[in-house]
Amino acid sequence: MSDTLRAPHAPLLDLVDGSGLAEEIEAYLATLPVPARPAGPYISPLGSTLQPWNAGYPLPRRTLLDRVARRPARPADVTVAGHLTLTSRYLTAHGWLQGAMWDAAGRVCLLGAQAAVLAHGYGTPYTVRRARAQVMEVLHATGRPVDSPDTYNDRPTTTRADVHQLLAHAATRALHLGI
Repeated sequence: MSDTLRAPHAPLLDLVDGSGLAEEIEAYLATLPVPARPAGPYISPLGSTLQPWNAGYPLPRRTLLDRVARRPARPADVTVAGHLTLTSRYLTAHGWLQGAMWDAAGRVCLLGAQAAVLAHGYGTPYTVRRARAQVMEVLHATGRPVDSPDTYNDRPTTTRADVHQLLAHAATRALHLGI
């Protein structure tokens, strides 16, 4: 017989043989914990797909020297504008909160999001201080004089959209300043 008329190869695993493998896999998958919060969609002009909050930024990685010296990885280099963008993304991914830095559900306030971005290895404390200064500049320039960004975050009239808009304006300002 020719090769084209030969019978196809037998499947490597026959799941309808009654062995119960498929049921066993389904039972195992049912025992796995459900993610606490699904990732938010990343929307672009070409469509949308789920992306992590730090998409597009390099992951901080330990070098061989870091491992030998038993020290943490050096922080990933981000600009002030990048830090503010990551802060907004972190708030979107984990939820926004007023009156506390974080809660048991993982939601964070503005300061908590900046601390989390820093703790994940993006930027330095100096970057965070400069980013907070940009936020204060925007608050004062738009007629919202407050003692700190945290006071603005915790005002009863402040919404999550207000915080994201504030971070976007501060990131734009930092980008125009080249920082």
